[in-house]
Amino acid sequence: MRRREAKASAKDEQLDLPFDRRPRTTRTNGAEPLAVRIPDAVRMTGIGRSKLYQLIASGELETIKIGRCTLITLDALRSLLANAQDPNFK
Repeated sequence: MRRREAKASAKDEQLDLPFDRRPRTTRTNGAEPLAVRIPDAVRMTGIGRSKLYQLIASGELETIKIGRCTLITLDALRSLLANAQDPNFK
C-alpha cells in the first residue's frame, strides 16, 4: 500500500501569524519607546514571565501603571540587567 503525500501548494510559504513575535524595540519612525508592556519585556530580556512578575512584586523592577496597562521603562530593564551582572545580585 502506498502512502499518500500532501500536494505541494503553489507557494511554499509559511503562513503569517496574526501578530509579530519579534520584540518591538523601535517604531516605524525609528524612535525607541520609553516603556514596553510585559510581553515585550519578556521577549526583549529573555526572562520568563513568572520571574518578571516576581521581580515586579519584590520591587526589584519598577513598573508604571496607566489604567489597566502595566508598563516597564527601558531604563528599568537596563538597570535590572546591569545589576544582574553584580556578584551580590540575588
